[in-house]
Order: sequence, then structure tokens, then C-alpha cells
Amino acid sequence: MSSHPESGPAPVQTPVGAGAGHADAVGRILGVAYELFSRRGVRDVGVNELIERSGVAKATFYRHFPSKDSLVLAFLEQRDRQWTVDAIVSEARRRGNTPAEQLLAIFDVFGDWFLREDFEACSFINILLEMGPAHPLGQASIDYLARIRGHVQALAEEAGLARADDFARSWHILMKGSIISATEGDMQAGKRAQQMAAWLIEHHRS
Repeated sequence: MSSHPESGPAPVQTPVGAGAGHADAVGRILGVAYELFSRRGVRDVGVNELIERSGVAKATFYRHFPSKDSLVLAFLEQRDRQWTVDAIVSEARRRGNTPAEQLLAIFDVFGDWFLREDFEACSFINILLEMGPAHPLGQASIDYLARIRGHVQALAEEAGLARADDFARSWHILMKGSIISATEGDMQAGKRAQQMAAWLIEHHRS
């Protein structure tokens, strides 16, 4: 899909020949980071807490992640893979029979997500707002948000919608707005956004 943006931080690389101890330590650190960053953002989580919760030595932590920012970048990459691709896009594609149905299914997936007790909103939005667009972590968040838009644009192109890039940007506003509304407590935000999304699809039909 040529419309899918490929920009963004490089994934964390495992050195050739690294043993199971390396993978285990990285896995524990990333697991704790995912839980803490997704719920509390960046500034509220300190390195000492990450080290303590991960159960690794300080030297081990810094060997794999030279700074907290490098760990946040790894978290954002993991978030893109687990949340954007696996939880949202893949599930929406599974639920819909046509590209248009798959687009609308995004908000069905959102509706289920909004009702979960562990609903934590969108880490890309949260970190962008927390760190600002000029900060490297804010820029990385912008890049990952662009990837989400790329998935939407690909579905729009598959559906034969006109002005797919413009469509994806408008659709993304509905996605982000519904997440913020759900964070405010509107548990019907997904349904409301889906209704507007259906109008948007009709507006962009060739």
C-alpha cells in the first residue's frame, strides 16, 4: 500500500548473538514501560520506577535503553504494532466484508474499547500534547498518527472513494475526537462518530 506512511522511529534492534537474558530483560522493561506510559504519560514516570518495576539492574537498563526517551520511542513502536495494527485496523478488517464496512467497523471497535475498564485513550495524542510537537517524542507521535491516517487512506482507496487523502484527514478527526469524548465520559462517542463517518463516506463516493 503505497499510501501507508513509512516514517517514524526505527524499531529496537536485538544485537546478533544476544542470548535469552537480553530478550528477557528487554521484554520486562518494555512490558512495564507499556503499562506505565500508556496510563500516566512520560513525565510522571521516572527511570528509577521503571528499573524497580522491571526487576533489572540499572546498568542493564541503560545498556538496552541509554535514556528514558529511547525507551519511550520503543514503547511508541510497540503501541503502533499492538494497538493501531493488531487491535484496531486488523480487527476492523475482520469485522467488515467490504472496505467501506471495514472503515465503519473502526468505530465499532472503538465503542468496545471505550467501555473497557482499562481504556487509556491514545498514547500518540497524549504524548504529543504532553511533550509538544517540537520535542522528538512529540514528532514521533505525529509520525505514528500519520501511519494511522495511512491505514484509513488505504481503506478509502480500496473502497474507491474520491480524494482519499482528504477523506483520511477528515476521518482521522472523527477518530481522535471520539477518543477525547470517551475520555470525557461519553461512552456513546463511537456511535456518534460512526454516524458522521457514514455521511463522510457518502460525501466522498465518486
